[in-house]
Amino acid sequence: MVQLSRIIFRKYGNLVDNLRLYVRGGSGGMGLPRLGGHGGNGGDVWVVASKNVTLKRIKDKYPQKRFLAEAGANSSVRALKGERGKDQEILAPVGITVTADDGKIIGDLNTEGDRLRVAKGGYGGSFHSAFEPTKGQIKQIRLDLKLIADLGLVGYPNAGKSSLLTAMSNATPQIANYAFTTLRPEIGKLMYKDHKQISVADLPGLIEGAHINKGMGHKFLKHVERTKQLLFVVDVSGFQLASKTPFRSAFEAVQLLTKELELYKEELVSKPALLVVNKMDVPDAEDKFTELKEQLQNPDEFSHMFPEDMIPKTYMTFRHVVPVSALTGFGIDHLKSCIRESLDEDAAMETKAVHQQRLQTLRHNPHSSLEKNMGKM
Repeated sequence: MVQLSRIIFRKYGNLVDNLRLYVRGGSGGMGLPRLGGHGGNGGDVWVVASKNVTLKRIKDKYPQKRFLAEAGANSSVRALKGERGKDQEILAPVGITVTADDGKIIGDLNTEGDRLRVAKGGYGGSFHSAFEPTKGQIKQIRLDLKLIADLGLVGYPNAGKSSLLTAMSNATPQIANYAFTTLRPEIGKLMYKDHKQISVADLPGLIEGAHINKGMGHKFLKHVERTKQLLFVVDVSGFQLASKTPFRSAFEAVQLLTKELELYKEELVSKPALLVVNKMDVPDAEDKFTELKEQLQNPDEFSHMFPEDMIPKTYMTFRHVVPVSALTGFGIDHLKSCIRESLDEDAAMETKAVHQQRLQTLRHNPHSSLEKNMGKM
C-alpha cells in the first residue's frame, strides 16, 4: 500500500476560471515614398503557457485587461527599413482554451511553452500599399481554464464529499448539513513520498436538473470538464435532497449523476472514473454495499427504477469501487492507492501513445529525421 507523507491543502475561494481581454496588434510604420522606404511591421500579441501563473494574477496585475503590441517604426532616411514593433506576450496558466468573442476556439495551451498568436500586427507601408501602413488586429478574447485538478469529486449534496477530502488530507473545509455546502471549488493536494502530487477538487454540489442549469448547474458541470478523472461519491444509504423530492438509493444516485453529465456533454461519461461509496459506518452498510455492487454489474436489470428519460445511454464503468467511511477513516488509505494507480495508468498510456506517434513519424520521414540529427553534430 502506498504510504503518504504530509498532505497539503489550499482553498481557492476566489478562483478565477475565465477572463476576457482586449488585445491589439501593433500598427505598421509609414513607408518613405521619396526613397521607396519600407515601414516596419507591427508586433503581434501572443498568449504563452507558463507555470506559476493564474488567471487571478493576470486580472490583479492588469486591471484594465488591455494588451497592446508595439507599432512598427517609420521608414526614414537613416533607416529605409523601419524596425519591427515588439511583440506583446500574455503569460497564462497551462490548461486553458482561448476563444474569440463569437465563441470560436482560437486554440488550446496544454503544455508549458505553448504559444498562440491572438492578434497579428499590421504591415508596414511600402511601394505596394502606396507607402501607407495597415493597422493591427483588434480582438476581444477569452481565456477559459480547462483543467483545475487531476480528479473532480462528483456527488449530490450531503454525499460527504467535503468530509472525504478532509479524511484524505489535513484539510478543514467548513461542512454543514445543508445543500451546496461547497459554493466554490476547493482543491486538496495529496503529496506522496516520491514527491508525486495529486490534486482533488471538491466541486459545488450537483442537483437533478443541473444540465438545464438548475441550482449551480452549468457552473458545476463546467468544472467537471476541467478534471482528468472523476471521483463519484455516493452515500451507501442513498439520499433525499428535500422533503418534496423522491428518495434515491445509492444505485439511483450513480445513474442520475451519470445522466446529468451525459445530458450536459456526452463525452464526459467517457472520462476515467472511480466510485467512492461513503458512510460505511452506518448500520446495514455492508448489505447495502453488496446490493449496490450487484446492481452496478447488471444495470439493465434495474433500469425500471428510473423514469425512462433519466436512464443513461451509457452506464459508467468504474475502474475501482471503493467503500469508505470519511467519519472513521475506514478504506481511506486504499482509496488513495486506487487514485494513484488510476492516474499512473493513464500517464503510462499517454507516454506510450506519444512514443508510438514519434516512431510512426520516423518511419514516414526517415530522411528528415536523419538530417536533423546530422545538423546537431
